[in-house]
Amino acid sequence: MHPVIIPNGKVHLDGLLHIPIDARGVVLFAHGSGSSRFSTRNQYVARILNEAKLATLLFDLLTPEEEKIDTQTSEFRFDIEFLASRLVDATDWCAKQLVTHELTIGYFGASTGGGAALVAAAKESKTVKAVVSRGGRPDLAYGSLSLVKAPTLLIVGGNDEPVIEMNQTALSKMHCIKKLEIVRGATHLFEEPGALDEVARLATSWFSQYLNR
Repeated sequence: MHPVIIPNGKVHLDGLLHIPIDARGVVLFAHGSGSSRFSTRNQYVARILNEAKLATLLFDLLTPEEEKIDTQTSEFRFDIEFLASRLVDATDWCAKQLVTHELTIGYFGASTGGGAALVAAAKESKTVKAVVSRGGRPDLAYGSLSLVKAPTLLIVGGNDEPVIEMNQTALSKMHCIKKLEIVRGATHLFEEPGALDEVARLATSWFSQYLNR
């Protein structure tokens, strides 16, 4: 991975981009609240995707200054429209900067980032070709669910009962190719042995199927 800077109006967002040789698509990661491009869980999933010839962009949805404010006030972490707008801007940046690579674009969202990914996918319906959500909060994207056209995989831990119900309800409102996978024995952060491996396997399979050029 190498660092990149994504312009965003009067601010810039820091990211980590990796493009394997013969990459066939690029996956943009939208992390949950309190996380960043350095999320060990997302970086692990990104490495598995890289091994499958998929490029990855992990980037901060908030600037350092916004992160400080959010830590004290929580004013940004549940502002899904705001977070989705950052993801849309990163999508536009990828489309322009990586045009010579001819990469199809997908989203991987975690927790609140899963909600942001779904809202952004609805806005970027002609560009985004696949979405995967890990322990996502699609309840925060209800107004956009019916507008998502990209094939969407929702992954939830088997012991994350409130989020399972949220994802089941969200699935019923979506009209695209869709699937819910429940990882047995996993909690919200998928910290149990083998849980994140299963997330990475499921995500790799989904993106490999739907991000083919």
